[in-house]
Amino acid sequence: MPIAAYRWVMTSVGKPLIRQSFELGAPAAGEVTVEVAGCGVCHTDLGYYYDGVRTNQPLPLTLGHEVSGRVIAAGAGAEHWVGRAVIIPAVIPCGSCDACTRGKGTICAKQVMPGNDIEGGFASHITVPAFGLCAVDENRLEAAGLKLADVSVVADAVTTPYQAVIQAGVGPGTLCIVIGVGGVGGHCAQVAAAFGGTVVAIDVDDAKLAAVAAHGVAKTFNARSVDPKTLKKEIAAFAKGHGLPTREWVIFECSGTAAGQSTAWSLLVHGATLAVVGFTMDKVEVRLSNLMAFHARALGNWGCATELYPGALDLVLDRKIELAAFIEKHPLDSINEIFALAHEHKLTRRAILVP
Repeated sequence: MPIAAYRWVMTSVGKPLIRQSFELGAPAAGEVTVEVAGCGVCHTDLGYYYDGVRTNQPLPLTLGHEVSGRVIAAGAGAEHWVGRAVIIPAVIPCGSCDACTRGKGTICAKQVMPGNDIEGGFASHITVPAFGLCAVDENRLEAAGLKLADVSVVADAVTTPYQAVIQAGVGPGTLCIVIGVGGVGGHCAQVAAAFGGTVVAIDVDDAKLAAVAAHGVAKTFNARSVDPKTLKKEIAAFAKGHGLPTREWVIFECSGTAAGQSTAWSLLVHGATLAVVGFTMDKVEVRLSNLMAFHARALGNWGCATELYPGALDLVLDRKIELAAFIEKHPLDSINEIFALAHEHKLTRRAILVP
């Protein structure tokens, strides 16, 4: 019997997404078809929809790159995935090019991103390359009190900051400053703390700051209440008072705003690492020579290497980071309403849309 597959399609910037039925064909060799359990709403999706950030595949296109679900069909070479619960990487490398073989899959020239290069996860079903799929142990999932839809956000909101924390070399004794503690930043703060870092969180929303303070954050600041120079002095005083270094801070910019990026730059100290995790189309004017003067470094962070996904998922399943308190599920058919609420900053948790 044919499967009644459907997806919500973006046809133009800012216009309501349209529900469309489609024929679910057989996956090609090396591909799988996944019945979607849940798809998270990311700041990047809103950028495509509201700000006109261009997708690599021209519109119309189904957005959504934080996807979990169950494999229901597979092409040649991927048959072993059938029936398994999986998380689909937000960025899927080819796995065989020079970059991939050197462990640099995030810059693979042949990579595909659901909701950007191919049809995305705001749908009942999605067909993707099998390479890099992250298997989900459903017994551990149940023991952690989670559903398969819940871990959809691991595909980006958890794994992206997880990779950033690893790249930055966070460990015991590291002072970590997380700017913007929404969906990605809230998990970044938890991951950094799980790696042994002492975390300072900065946001403009007291509710978000209070939420992360209950999950491993040592100090919070509302950026609306303190100017950049005073903020840097207060963080330095906090560091001294807790036996932490006043140099070599690791600064995670997760807000994806010009104001957040400017704040991050103003916090550079000697030997600092600036990890740029959030994205904005806005431009920021900085004095690049500060990197030289402070002997600091700035690191980009595109997606997450697929080999790191199991470790990030382990943090969730072992309850070393909290997931349930930072997500909320909604019916996929409410997507237009949820996009609007997310755009207006009226959601306090990361939304997951469930078919």
